[in-house]
Amino acid sequence: MGQHVFGRAMRGDGPPMVAAGEGCYLIDRDGKRYLDGSGGAAVSCLGHGDAEIIAAIKAQLDQVAFAHTGFFNSEPAEKLADLLVANAPDTLDRVYFVSGGSEATEAALKLARQYHLERGAPERTRLIARRQSYHGNTLGALATGGNQWRRAQFEPMLMEVSHIAPCYPYREQGEGEGDAEYALRAADALEAEINRLGPETVMAFVAETVVGATSGAVAPPPGYFKRIREICDRYGVLLILDEVMCGMGRTGNLFACEQDGVSPDILCVAKGLGAGYQPIGAMLCSAEIYDALRDGTGAFQHGHTYMGHPTACAAGFAVVSAILNRGLLERVQTQGERLRSALVERFGQHSHIGDIRGRGLFRGLELVEDRADKRPFAASKKLAAKIKAAAFEAGLICYPMSGTIDGKSGDHVLLAPPFIIEDAQIDELVEKLGAAIDKSIG
Repeated sequence: MGQHVFGRAMRGDGPPMVAAGEGCYLIDRDGKRYLDGSGGAAVSCLGHGDAEIIAAIKAQLDQVAFAHTGFFNSEPAEKLADLLVANAPDTLDRVYFVSGGSEATEAALKLARQYHLERGAPERTRLIARRQSYHGNTLGALATGGNQWRRAQFEPMLMEVSHIAPCYPYREQGEGEGDAEYALRAADALEAEINRLGPETVMAFVAETVVGATSGAVAPPPGYFKRIREICDRYGVLLILDEVMCGMGRTGNLFACEQDGVSPDILCVAKGLGAGYQPIGAMLCSAEIYDALRDGTGAFQHGHTYMGHPTACAAGFAVVSAILNRGLLERVQTQGERLRSALVERFGQHSHIGDIRGRGLFRGLELVEDRADKRPFAASKKLAAKIKAAAFEAGLICYPMSGTIDGKSGDHVLLAPPFIIEDAQIDELVEKLGAAIDKSIG
């Protein structure tokens, strides 16, 4: 037993065996408890063992577990789509259900291409995205993402995508440059790239509303996405927002872009949509895009076996209903501020923490060797891996990553705890994280 799973790591004994989940904790087979300070990968927004969500899944299984969408629609899919659209930015009108974030990104890219074909603009083939973003691990999504470490060995297999500078205030904002001024400068890089490529050739711009795993909860300054929206509209370029990690309440609004006052043409969600209880993702698009396909060829040339899976959609409906009906968006804002304050108190003057950032219960710490010049630790130190291991040993799950600055240099820790986290658990998280960071730096 235990010799045939193809796991994430191939050396050593492998991770411990999970045995149970209880609220904000996961418990291994030996009874050790781990505070889930990152929700896995910003997934477990409701925590573990939520009886209401589990009951909804069981009830759907009693009716029908699966029916292929080539033959049937299902009530759970209809209900979840209606609920999402009722609470989505006003441009979004249709929902395409998939099984995860990478699938949602792939669907978005193919929909953007087909939309331009349907409206008689086959020359629009070019994608623009940003460096130091992550949009998934399938080939199209990986090509769109701008993280060099993830891309490097697969580069010969990836389609060509243009990557502009990230909107990354800590590293990119000039000394004495105001937030509004920097927001416009960062956004105008998109216009410059559109004109360099030729406006008639560009089909879409793809961006994470708040950058997650690759850079660690990097939120844009006010005005950035409004300017991006203006540029996309000026040149007929579709705006695709990736909220796979930062959406579904993680920042304090159901959709993170609400806080930026913009509506995209296409939006991707996953992770928190199923809260870990079922694998599910979704691509939302505008009525204009949907109607172009409906009135053209009449079909989206795309599909997956498990799209619109009834059991997954039943779970998603229960999760989104819980977020909306239990006051969890307000709780994310309150507890997010509580977490921010605790991080600032513990790390605000820490000699090796350069930046504390994020929104809601989506927070990041950037580590530096020298705060004055923002110099990162040497990549050879493998600081992120050391912090992850030390925190885990102490009973804390967090999400450290290296390559924060350019895919090679820099380290950060991403935090995305369940929305139900209590004050005492925030204190536990910060205490254990502080000890892990100090132990790892040495």
